Amino acid sequence: MKTQTPSPAPAKAAAPKKKSGGLNPAFVIPVLLLIGILTYMFVFGDGSHFQEGDNTKEPLPGDYFGTVYKGGFIVPILFTCFLTVLVFSIERFITIGRANGSGSIDDFVRKIKGQLDRNEVAAAIQECDRQKGSIGNVVKTALVKYQQLATDTQLDKEQKLVALQKEVEEATTLELPMLEKNLTIIATLASVSTLIALLGTVLGMIRAFAAMGATGQPDTGALSTGISEALVNTALGIGTAAIATIMYSYFTSRIDVLTYNIDEIGLSIQQNFAAHY
Repeated sequence: MKTQTPSPAPAKAAAPKKKSGGLNPAFVIPVLLLIGILTYMFVFGDGSHFQEGDNTKEPLPGDYFGTVYKGGFIVPILFTCFLTVLVFSIERFITIGRANGSGSIDDFVRKIKGQLDRNEVAAAIQECDRQKGSIGNVVKTALVKYQQLATDTQLDKEQKLVALQKEVEEATTLELPMLEKNLTIIATLASVSTLIALLGTVLGMIRAFAAMGATGQPDTGALSTGISEALVNTALGIGTAAIATIMYSYFTSRIDVLTYNIDEIGLSIQQNFAAHY
């Protein structure tokens, strides 16, 4: 009696590999801290910005580098916060820009939906190869699964739709962490920078009032140094926090748009499959 060899089940679509792209904060932040300290000591603290070439004396009139140096030891910390926001913002610009792919996302979405309406799955996969980026990767993964399920004879229609939906969700889950990486750092610095600045402000005011109370008469030099320290730290902290807040809101809005487009195409793929199979 001839035994019948069971037909192999369709292979699972290869989901995009989880990406770990992006800068490593554990390495980048200490480097930026070192840069901040060296800049504070040798650029802002250079003797050419101070009277008699001595950075322990008052800054030259109108010299902002010397004024910033008088902000005290909190300045290099705030400068590190600013550099961190700047570096990771540039990194997110590049990463999210690549995730969008090589063409317009709106045009890509329209093309894919049109090709799915005509049941041109192979052409839609080729369009994903041209688009690339996160949205192209997710849609291609779903379309490859679409083709496999179309020829599957073991699952019923409801099971195929569930499998297709699961494939889209898994592919999206693998892509999103790459987009959101390091955004937490930017969001944290949006609030932490203000607190660090407040600490510097309080220390500067303590120095100013201590100078007034030491002799019972205002010490103009010490008073101006304390006030300068307070104002410099306030300005640096508020400026860094404002930039971090703007950048975080901008990046999250771009990621939301990208996620919405992925969800829109994923829904179209499922509806198309339900209509044709």
